[in-house]
Amino acid sequence: MRYCPNCGHAVDMLIPLGDNRERAVCPSCDHIDYDNPRIITGTIPLFDGKLLLCKRNIEPRLGYWTLPAGFMENQETTSEGALRETLEESGSVAICKQAFSMISIPHINQVHLFYLAELEREDFHITEESSEVALFELDQIPWDQLAFGSVSKTLKLFLEDHKTGLYGFHEDTILIDSVAE
Repeated sequence: MRYCPNCGHAVDMLIPLGDNRERAVCPSCDHIDYDNPRIITGTIPLFDGKLLLCKRNIEPRLGYWTLPAGFMENQETTSEGALRETLEESGSVAICKQAFSMISIPHINQVHLFYLAELEREDFHITEESSEVALFELDQIPWDQLAFGSVSKTLKLFLEDHKTGLYGFHEDTILIDSVAE
C-alpha cells in the first residue's frame, strides 16, 4: 500500500507505538493499515463414500485437482463460505458436518479451513472455475495431480481418520511447500 485509503496521503512504513510489526501508517490522518492473512475455506465433499474433486479451470494451478475451496467473503461464516465455494466450483449443494482441518501457510499469509461435508445428491457439473468435476473412490485419489499442499495434507489426514471412522479436528502448518500454493 502506497496511499492512505482514508485521505489519499502517501503512507510511511513503520512500527506503530505499541505494535511489533511494520505497518502502512498515514502521517496525515494517523490511519494504520493492518494487512492480515486471508482465510480460504472449503469442503471435503462426500457422496456414497466417494470424494468429490474439482479440476481447476483458473490459476493458480490450472488443470490440477483440488477440493472445492476459496477465499472467504465478508459477512459470511467459515461454513457458509465453504458451502458457497462448493456450489461455485462444483455446482453441487453440500451440508457441512464438522470442521476438519486448519492449515496455516505463513509464507503466503493464508489459513486454509476444510469441513467434512456430504453432497445432498449427485448433481455436480463443470463450472467457470472447474473444467472437470468428478467423484473418486478413496483409493483412486490423483495424488500427483493435486493442486495444493493444504489439499494433500487434508486428504491424508482424512484417510487416516476414515480408517477408524473417528474424525477429529487437525491443525497443521506448511512452512515451505513443494506444491505451489
